[in-house]
Amino acid sequence: MIDGVRIFEGKKNIDERGYFAELFREDAKEFLGEDRIMQVNLAYSYPGIIRAWHRHNKGQNDYFTCLAGSVKVCAYDDREGSPTKGELDEIVLNGKERLQIARILGKCWHGYKVVSSEPALILYGVSRLYDLKGPDEERREWNDKALVPTSINGKSDDGRVGKSYDWNHPPHK
Repeated sequence: MIDGVRIFEGKKNIDERGYFAELFREDAKEFLGEDRIMQVNLAYSYPGIIRAWHRHNKGQNDYFTCLAGSVKVCAYDDREGSPTKGELDEIVLNGKERLQIARILGKCWHGYKVVSSEPALILYGVSRLYDLKGPDEERREWNDKALVPTSINGKSDDGRVGKSYDWNHPPHK
């Protein structure tokens, strides 16, 4: 994976009432690093919706979890001098099947697409408060032809490598 992108596999404590799970703990340093979750947001998106691309140049990292539906979260590294420059990671989060949190390095371009037939409910934490007067957000179009990965999920032999990234490419196995 791109340096700084991580997955946390949450543990559901299941009993006859349902389940309980801890999503964020301040002492989860192997996952959070030096981050502290400063704000938690909720997004509801309809099937097929793409919310991309953006990045945070002032150091904000994002922590995505899917509570309902499924999303494909992508991170693309174009940072100068990065050992993973040109790489793209695709992470599928499914709210029904697994309790996963994807840590996305904010300095990488990132976004997500709803890949389920039902709407997706995304809970996400951020490591910096949103500043209305000076937002830490740079944007590019979701279908920007200049975003061309040199590898996808660490594979340089993926047929999509060397071409503009296509959010609508059929899911991979």
